[in-house]
Amino acid sequence: MAAVTMRLPQVRGPVGAGAARGAEKHLVAPGDTITTDTGYMRGHGTYVEDDKLIASVAGVVERVNKLVCVRALKARYNGEVGDIVVGRITEVQQKRWKVETNSRLDSVLLLSSINLPGGELRRRSAEDELAMRDYLQEGDLISAEVQSIFSDGAVSLHTRSLKYGKLAQGVLVQVSPSLVKRQKTHFHDLPCGASVILGNNGFIWIYPTPEQKDEEAGGFTTNLEPVPLSDREVISRLRNCIVALVTHKMMLFDTSILYCYEASLPHQIKDILKPEVMEEIILEARQRLLDLEG
Repeated sequence: MAAVTMRLPQVRGPVGAGAARGAEKHLVAPGDTITTDTGYMRGHGTYVEDDKLIASVAGVVERVNKLVCVRALKARYNGEVGDIVVGRITEVQQKRWKVETNSRLDSVLLLSSINLPGGELRRRSAEDELAMRDYLQEGDLISAEVQSIFSDGAVSLHTRSLKYGKLAQGVLVQVSPSLVKRQKTHFHDLPCGASVILGNNGFIWIYPTPEQKDEEAGGFTTNLEPVPLSDREVISRLRNCIVALVTHKMMLFDTSILYCYEASLPHQIKDILKPEVMEEIILEARQRLLDLEG
């Protein structure tokens, strides 16, 4: 019989402010008036009524020159060209795959938008179309880049770089896309011995850092060798650290994840999800981030 942990309830004080110094946000709810100045242009998440600019979603007000928009605090993924995403193949169609990317509509990966095994460049033939399930089939996880956005908002993906392609062994964590910080790179080999792909769409992939990069695979060979216990423990700890960061609404990027990981080392992996331990870890990681910015 499995052991059960029981704790008495206790009153916990509010965790310190999560925003960095000087980074207070203007939060609005649907129906709130953002401004009565008619010189501003209406952006996403707003509408005009009686010469007033009003929020249509709950979120953070963002201003770019005279353009005002509201970035929703919790919403499905809205793709932008160049984004890095992690997705799951849901359907194989004629010359294309449908991919679940946490978006309003399924994304599309065209047969012409992938690298063929071996990296050869040529026109796709009927034989390639018949062999599509040999490359990717339903249930496979992939990393890809957003190539373009269709008029209905659906996203078109590509995996033409060898750093993209089918994902092998690891753990998928789904978070809100608004918590993933945009950076120059979303592929991180962390010094703790594991790697993460921080998808802009809120899908995060944690996997053992490969010993060598296979440049000939074209992104379709997957290593199914057993993962050592030490690597599995690191991956599990990273997963729980990401859950802790998300619970306290902290932005996810390589530094915040690493600081949280290092703060969690004195604790057992399963204890990271206990509220009091999680609060202690987050406070330490947050303080280190503030010291870094200061």
